[in-house]
Amino acid sequence: MVRSIKNPKKAKRKNKKGDGSSSSSSVLSMPTKVWQPGVDNLEEGEELECDPHRLQLSSRLSRWPCLSFDVVRDSLGLLRTDFPHTVYFVAGTQAENPDWNSIGIFKVSNVSGKRRELVPTKATTSDSDMDTDNSNSDSDEDSEDEEEGGSAAPILQLRKVAHSGCVNRIRAMTQNPHICASWSDAGCAESETEVPWGGSSVFNQDPIFNFKGHKDEGYAIDWSPRVTGRLVTGDCNSCIRLWEPTSGATWNVDATPFTGHTASVEDLQWSPTEDHMFASCSVDGHIAIWDARLGKLASVMLASGSDDGTFSIRDLRLLSTKSEEDKSLVAHFEYHKHPITSIEWSPHEASTLAVSSSDNQLTIWDLSLEKDEEEEAEFKAKTKEQVNAPADLPPQLLFVHEGQKDLKGTSLGCSNSRDDRVY
Repeated sequence: MVRSIKNPKKAKRKNKKGDGSSSSSSVLSMPTKVWQPGVDNLEEGEELECDPHRLQLSSRLSRWPCLSFDVVRDSLGLLRTDFPHTVYFVAGTQAENPDWNSIGIFKVSNVSGKRRELVPTKATTSDSDMDTDNSNSDSDEDSEDEEEGGSAAPILQLRKVAHSGCVNRIRAMTQNPHICASWSDAGCAESETEVPWGGSSVFNQDPIFNFKGHKDEGYAIDWSPRVTGRLVTGDCNSCIRLWEPTSGATWNVDATPFTGHTASVEDLQWSPTEDHMFASCSVDGHIAIWDARLGKLASVMLASGSDDGTFSIRDLRLLSTKSEEDKSLVAHFEYHKHPITSIEWSPHEASTLAVSSSDNQLTIWDLSLEKDEEEEAEFKAKTKEQVNAPADLPPQLLFVHEGQKDLKGTSLGCSNSRDDRVY
C-alpha cells in the first residue's frame, strides 16, 4: 500500500494559506513508517492506494462473487527456486441463478520474482515528477524481472466447468489433483476437473460422485493429506460425515454422522501426522478433536481464530476437558481487530502460519521468532533509522498484506514448491 495525497495541488494551496514560509515539499514529503491498520490514522487529504506494480496478475473468474479457492498440486518438482514459476488452482462462483455457476481451473505461468526496496522511494511534489518516477520504477522492475527469470507478463489459461448451485467451498485432492470436492448450497458433490485447456465456454461434465445425505448446506470440507481419497465434510446442521474411498472412483459415506457440536460446523482439517485424526470448529464456540477409530489424541499443535480477532496456538498433548487443568495454550495473539476468517499452517515450516481477517489484512507469522536487540540495532544502522517499527508490534509477525476486501481464505505454499508463497 502507498500513502499519498489525494490532491497535491490543493495541498499546496492549503499550505500557502496556513504558513507562507513553508514549502510545498514539506506538505507532500513525510518520514517512512510502518503502517498499522486500525491503529494509525490518515491525515486530512491522505489516502492509502494499492500499488499495482506489486501485483503479478489480476483476473476475474466471472462477474459473480467467489468465496473459495484452492491451489492444485502439480508435478513440476518439489524444490523450485528458479523463476519463472507456474501455479495451478481452482475456484468456484456464487451466481444469482444456480444454473449460472461454474468451477474455474486456472493455470498461471511465467510468474517472475520481484524484489522490493528496504526503504520505499519518497514521493515527489509534481505530477510530472511522479510520472517520471513511475516510468523509472517500471523500468527498474522490468530489469529486476529479467534478473529473476523473465520479463514478459504472466500467462493465464482458464477453463470453466458447469456446477449445480453456488460453490460454498472447494478443495483439490492432494494425491490426485485432477479431482476436487465442492460444497454446494444444494448438496455436496465431487467433480472431475481434468478438462482440455483453451476456449472460454463452460464445459459440461457430470460429477463423478454426488452425496445428498446432509440435511443442510455447509462450508467445512477437507481431504486427508495422508490417506488418498479420504474426505470429511461438515454442514450447517452441526453434523460431520466421513467419506471412505472405494474402487471405481466412488465413496462410502458413513450413515451415522459425527455429532457433538450444537451449531454449524464452519471448518474441518485433517492432522498432517495422524491418519485418523481431524479437528473441527463450530459456531457454538467449541473446537473438537476427532478420531475415526475413537482412539487417543494426536500430539500436534492446533491453531484457531475467533470472531473477536484473536487467535491461539494450543498443544493437544496438554489438552484437558477440565478447564482448570487445561494447560494447552502455547500462545495467544491480539493483533487483528475483526473476526478471523481463515488460518493455516505452512506445510514446509512447522512454526509458520498464515491468518486472514475481516479487517482486510492477511498476516504471516513465525512462532519461532523472539525479539532480538542486536538484530534491531543492525537493521536501524542499515536503514539509517529511516524506518522505525512500532514497539508493540509482535516479533513473530513477518508480513502484512492489504489491498483486498472481504478476505475469506488463504493458502500457504500448497503447491509443490517449497518457497511458501501465499495465494
